[in-house]
Amino acid sequence: MKKEDREKKERDRLAEMMQVEQELYRTGVRYIAGVDEVGRGPLAGPVVAAAVILPDDFSVLGVDDSKKLSEKKREALYDLIIDHAVAYSVGITDNYVIDKINILEATKLAMRKALNGLSVKPEYILIDALTLKDIPTPQRGIIKGDSISVSIAAASIIAKVTRDRLMKEYHERFPQYAFDQNKGYGTKAHYEGINCYGTCLLHRRSFLKSYFMEEEVTEACIGSGGNRGADAGEKGMEEDDSQAAFFETEVQVTFV
Repeated sequence: MKKEDREKKERDRLAEMMQVEQELYRTGVRYIAGVDEVGRGPLAGPVVAAAVILPDDFSVLGVDDSKKLSEKKREALYDLIIDHAVAYSVGITDNYVIDKINILEATKLAMRKALNGLSVKPEYILIDALTLKDIPTPQRGIIKGDSISVSIAAASIIAKVTRDRLMKEYHERFPQYAFDQNKGYGTKAHYEGINCYGTCLLHRRSFLKSYFMEEEVTEACIGSGGNRGADAGEKGMEEDDSQAAFFETEVQVTFV
């Protein structure tokens, strides 16, 4: 495809994805926040939400559902979205809270954090699939919203890049689980890491109940000669005082 044809296709796609926003602009709404999350399904790590308010003349090409984009494309769009956004914010809910209140409520909490962090108050909120009943701002949940609304798509990119970067940093601390590659999802390499080394501070107990109940080394670990738990990371830390400090430190490293 020629460059001009590709750009035309992207312009047409942007116009299509701005239809929801344009309808709201015509009613007098100026500030529309798109909200999306990343990380509901992984076995480890936080759920991350982003809220993004774009200008009504937003013209960055290529914005789409983050799952449809390559990592290189997401990284490039991340910077462009931040440069052009009226306001943006990220909300993070760690795995300990996920285990306490369940993943759906943790997702909503992360979304509320993101919305509350915006420097500009939105007049309308567009959310991927969900609604937040405790927030009085007019809102609409859109199924597959990250493929329909440019604001939600922008939020999905911010959330995805933020979480991916965070999981890469966690990989430096817990390399046994290949977090840099799987981002905490249940891949073969991730399960092999759990079987051989046990779980670490990032793992969601509610997603891995059987592993947390096990006290003996699995057959897979015996076969590979691994020493479950000995090198998993948390063994070199005191559990009682490490959890809060761990997450506070890691988030500061990423976002300050």
